[in-house]
Amino acid sequence: MLLELAQWLAKDIRAFNVFSYITLRAVMATLTALAIALIAGPMVIRKLTAYKIGQSVRDDGPQTHLIKAGTPTMGGALILIAIGIATLLWADLTNRFVWIVLVVTLGFGAIGWVDDWRKVVHKNPKGLSAREKYFWQSLVGLLAAVYLAFAVSAPNTDKIIELVMKWIASGFTMELPQKANLIVPFFKEISYPLGVFGFITLSYFVIVGTSNAVNLTDGLDGLAIMPAVMVGSALGLFAYVTGNAVYAKYLLIPYIPGAGELIVFCGALAGAGLGFLWFNAYPAQVFMGDVGALALGGALGVVAVIVRQEIVLAIMGGVFVAETISVAVQVLYFKYTKRRYGAGRRVLLMAPLHHHYEQKGWKETQVVVRFWIITMMLVLFGLSTLKLR
Repeated sequence: MLLELAQWLAKDIRAFNVFSYITLRAVMATLTALAIALIAGPMVIRKLTAYKIGQSVRDDGPQTHLIKAGTPTMGGALILIAIGIATLLWADLTNRFVWIVLVVTLGFGAIGWVDDWRKVVHKNPKGLSAREKYFWQSLVGLLAAVYLAFAVSAPNTDKIIELVMKWIASGFTMELPQKANLIVPFFKEISYPLGVFGFITLSYFVIVGTSNAVNLTDGLDGLAIMPAVMVGSALGLFAYVTGNAVYAKYLLIPYIPGAGELIVFCGALAGAGLGFLWFNAYPAQVFMGDVGALALGGALGVVAVIVRQEIVLAIMGGVFVAETISVAVQVLYFKYTKRRYGAGRRVLLMAPLHHHYEQKGWKETQVVVRFWIITMMLVLFGLSTLKLR
């Protein structure tokens, strides 16, 4: 929106040409989202408190968490507002990738909103049933994956329909260009062709899987938001170089025209996340709820798919991966031992993983900061894949 205004003003005042630089707009989006979150935060918290939208705490969870009961939740709406406004103000709104990322983010946010609303307003502890939630997540994720299979492969928006028609005319056997392959980090020439169906399948699992992984991680004050900010910022750097023909050629990564604009969205995500952390830091004044966690995870997943860094996302988001695996292992082992021995047994003291360390005697702040440190190291390791090949 502001880019179009700046381009119009630049016809008479050349100084406005500075806003054509993506890096400047990314910085402005970060600052704008941060300012919105900091300014609107107290008002949002007051509204949530007035509507008695408070967090319910599990009786079977850590006993130290019982004092958190009633803390306003659904604060993720603040993150989405800040991201949405900052992106619409500073991004190129003709860019196809900006819109698909916004749609996916808001789509998963809407699912989380309904889930949270049923839990805290309608006093339904289950919220959306697992089947309902997975259905709507799958619908959004699948539609995004189908679109991205052709949007990533096409040089511009006008070519997407043409590519789809060629695929249909080929009897659904047409191969996608090499830039749509699965990239293996640390190797110059190793990538795996996925084909249209393979691309859609992988993208679907990355988007939906990341959304749920961030949601599972969101169990302690500030635990999920800071890793999301760090991973999102790193993906913004990947987007910038992927969308630049010179940098992409030098770094031996696919050149995806238009992907660079996503650094503006990632900047907005980082700014909104940091602004939210101001209120979510221990002891939290507000929780993000599913509306924030599902949306942020979906956003990270779809950006990773666009910049062709699905494996690197798993590396940088190692904390999210570990939390998800911990829940899966705990549930599967409990069910197996219950069927085999008549009584369920546990691998961890409590799942997800952050609760296990709380039960081992770590303070909540220790768990959170140590997981942040681990994420920072993993993000730096992920960024090293740009050059170490």
